[in-house]
Amino acid sequence: MKTNRRSLIITSLCILLPVIAGAALWGRLPDQIATHFNWHGEPDGWNSKIFAVFGLPAFLLAVHFICAFATWHDPKRKNINGKILYIILWICPAVSIFTAAMIYPYALGYAVNINFWGMILTGSLLLITGNYLPKCRRNYTVGIKLPWTLADEDNWNRTHRFAGPLWVAAGAFMILSAFIFTNQTWIVFAALIMAVIAPIIYSAALYIAKRGK
Repeated sequence: MKTNRRSLIITSLCILLPVIAGAALWGRLPDQIATHFNWHGEPDGWNSKIFAVFGLPAFLLAVHFICAFATWHDPKRKNINGKILYIILWICPAVSIFTAAMIYPYALGYAVNINFWGMILTGSLLLITGNYLPKCRRNYTVGIKLPWTLADEDNWNRTHRFAGPLWVAAGAFMILSAFIFTNQTWIVFAALIMAVIAPIIYSAALYIAKRGK
């Protein structure tokens, strides 16, 4: 628990780093800042400077604490791999720093390829998580949580062994595609089908086959 608390404190401080950067740039930032971008990397949503600098990190910090609380109070928390927990704790900090690194320069007039870096971040998260997914034992917080995986340990294990390499492949595919293709919408959908839909279908097939015996 001491290690977990230390990690929570460090990751929480990292989430709040954009507040320091935003405060330092306060005088140069416009009153309205683009905080949402469409598939073409064009801004389609704006918020006040106060929300962009303070609100977004505060929201991510709240999500961070909710995720940590849910994970640590999982009835089967002993089944959660320590490295998986470490990855979970660093997701919100990565998103917070990434968001600031995109919206602050854009607000200051610099050219920022939002889609490219978004693909790199998402692909990296999929690739890293996929490496540890097969080692994830049955729990109620982390993993592919379906009624039949939660009810059947064999289904859980086989589904996660199946999904792990797919997540790695989907992550690598997204990273490589970011350097090759300009139209990235279909890439995102293909990666989601590979990482999410395929394991669900596989798991359901295992469940149906077992019931038919």
